Amino acid sequence: MDFLPKAIAKYSEDHTTQDVDLLHQITRETHLEVLKPRMLSGHLQGRVLSMISHMISPKNILEIGTYTGYSALCLAEGLSDQGELVTIERNEELEHKILNYFKNSPYREKLHLKIGDARKIIPQLENTWDLIFIDADKESYQTYFDLTIDQVRTGGFILIDNVLWSGKVADDDKNDKATQSIRAFNQRMHADPRVENVLLPIRDGIMILRKL
Repeated sequence: MDFLPKAIAKYSEDHTTQDVDLLHQITRETHLEVLKPRMLSGHLQGRVLSMISHMISPKNILEIGTYTGYSALCLAEGLSDQGELVTIERNEELEHKILNYFKNSPYREKLHLKIGDARKIIPQLENTWDLIFIDADKESYQTYFDLTIDQVRTGGFILIDNVLWSGKVADDDKNDKATQSIRAFNQRMHADPRVENVLLPIRDGIMILRKL
């Protein structure tokens, strides 16, 4: 995930608004207590998610892949006054930890956690989404997009994480199944006439889609 020279990355972090205490707590405890802490969005990406959410001021946000709740709380910062965020996590062992963080957040009344398979939960949701963040199992990215694109309002946004896959997508010598899957997904998004896209080389890559 380290694409920038360390000095530039540190400078960018140092000149980005700092996290609130709860986000610092989630970062610290995730690294101490949870497997694969690199899955956490982290400071710079979290502030990008917050900034995009503030720009949109969404009424309805859907997140696919909660992990320990860091990115959900960042996205919630930009919700409109009557806005709500639904986040889906398949790892039931994280439920208590996530709910505890949400309980201590000023957005607690706006956050709704659903535990289970997103492929089964999404069709049951009747919201029209202003903003979607996809950060779950990579092999299902196309499925998540297909399940949600018709639920996104015209002019709404979909953010997709890990689309650079540690830089492997740009390395012709890397052809493992996961890398090929991400490459194919990126190409399909780039060619899909229903959206316009920009791929940002932030952390592990964020694809921003705007529904036309």
